[in-house]
Amino acid sequence: MGSSVALDAVATKVSREEARFHQDTVADLLKRPHVGFPGAQPVSFARKHLFELEKTDYFVAEKTDGIRCLLYLTTITHPTTGEQIEAQYFIDRKNDYYYIEHNYLHIPPINMKAGPNEPKYLLLNWHVGTILDGELVRDRYPNGKEELTFLVFDMLALDNECITHRTFDTRVGKIGIVLDPLKDFMRDYPEDADAMRFQLRRKDPQLGYAAEMMFKDVIPKLTHGNDGLIYTCRSTPYVAGTDPHILKWKPPHENTIDFRLQLGSFPLEEDDEGSYEDFDQKPEFALLVYHGDRTKYSKFADLYLTDEEWEAMKSMNEAFDWRIIECWREADTGRWRPKLDEGKPRFRDDKEHANHISTVDSVLESIEDAVSEQDLIDAAGRIKAAWKERAAQAAQKAAQKKEQEKRELHEQRKRQEAMKAQQAQEAAQRASAAKSANEVKEEEDDQPRYEDE
Repeated sequence: MGSSVALDAVATKVSREEARFHQDTVADLLKRPHVGFPGAQPVSFARKHLFELEKTDYFVAEKTDGIRCLLYLTTITHPTTGEQIEAQYFIDRKNDYYYIEHNYLHIPPINMKAGPNEPKYLLLNWHVGTILDGELVRDRYPNGKEELTFLVFDMLALDNECITHRTFDTRVGKIGIVLDPLKDFMRDYPEDADAMRFQLRRKDPQLGYAAEMMFKDVIPKLTHGNDGLIYTCRSTPYVAGTDPHILKWKPPHENTIDFRLQLGSFPLEEDDEGSYEDFDQKPEFALLVYHGDRTKYSKFADLYLTDEEWEAMKSMNEAFDWRIIECWREADTGRWRPKLDEGKPRFRDDKEHANHISTVDSVLESIEDAVSEQDLIDAAGRIKAAWKERAAQAAQKAAQKKEQEKRELHEQRKRQEAMKAQQAQEAAQRASAAKSANEVKEEEDDQPRYEDE
């Protein structure tokens, strides 16, 4: 089940000038020196990462097969009234901004002072300076219903406060501050809920040893596309760009690379007027990898297409040269093949560049040193035991710290009581000395005085 999602189906791409304004604002909000896309990117799962899961606490979630983007909640000036109004933008991996038309999405902030019979949200209010990280997917249900959903799995900022320095478990815990009031608002205002072009839902991560549950219970019940698992370190901050503490595991057929597609020569045909290229037949396809400079690409391999895939590709009636295409490698032949979405090659127009050569090397390592589904399940017991041991050690340290603090507090109170006793004793001694001095003075005053004769 593919994504079949495009951001322009729910939002409108803004001009370069308007996007630059928001890019600067977001960079300031996140305390970044650069205005590039601030989202984190995972690394491919290799066998060495099994030990990493034993060594450090990780959460695991299904890897959604959709459009990765950020949801930026802010405020803008109404073009006619001049009032400040609620505004939301999707930010894709090209760092383009897509404006969600006004009145199609309301996300009210939480009402911290709500009473028992009061709404848990602040009506006619909105979030400013909030950035959610997630995936836009198309959910397909057994009854034939379809809907778009933005699955939230992380957060970068909340109400003008950058939280990227916080640990993952802390950041995830704050997602409810945004989504829980929205759920109550949608219940109370169903007409606004019906007008929403997509739903918002939180992706619930599981403990890092839950691989078997993910494969047997979670993934089979998904209503959207999935292409593996994502492991995220519990205790690390949010890192823009490649984050070595976010691990993406894919089954062998889903271990893909995004190449730049370059069309070559078409087969030659001849007739009475001479030879010519037959643009109806399959041309040569070169797959290029990115080397960092905006224009620096080199050929990596050829793309192999079946006749059926070429016919499906032509039926799209689109240009293909220099677009980014997602590919996988056949295990038995080593040929690079297009990943198909409803029978047609999947082009990644949401990305500005193909995968960097370092990413390609990482994916190839994952392919050569593949970790299977069963490997993850077999490792779960060791991962769980290590997690529990760390938790027990942390609990022991916490108990020891609490006991140490208790002893220190007891010693502090003893010192304070001793000091008070000493001060009281010294005060009593001073009072006794003063009293003795007064008595001596009174005795001297009572003595008869004789004048000189």
